[in-house]
Amino acid sequence: MNLTIQYRLKTNRNYIRFLRENSHWYKFLNRSDSYFKDFDNEMKVIYQLRPTDKISKAIDTFDMIQTVLSSMK
Repeated sequence: MNLTIQYRLKTNRNYIRFLRENSHWYKFLNRSDSYFKDFDNEMKVIYQLRPTDKISKAIDTFDMIQTVLSSMK
């Protein structure tokens, strides 16, 4: 595995956690650095770290607050 990939993995807790839960990625990351982008994308999808996921969480939170405030009236 390339040293830059190792550094990226060690500096991000989500990468380490995802790699431990999905150990098959060790094989791909050892083969080529080009798999890191796929690894990163899959991690973001599973842990819901994409911008669209963050926006939907914010909308859900806003809807919940609006529902609570409307029920208090």
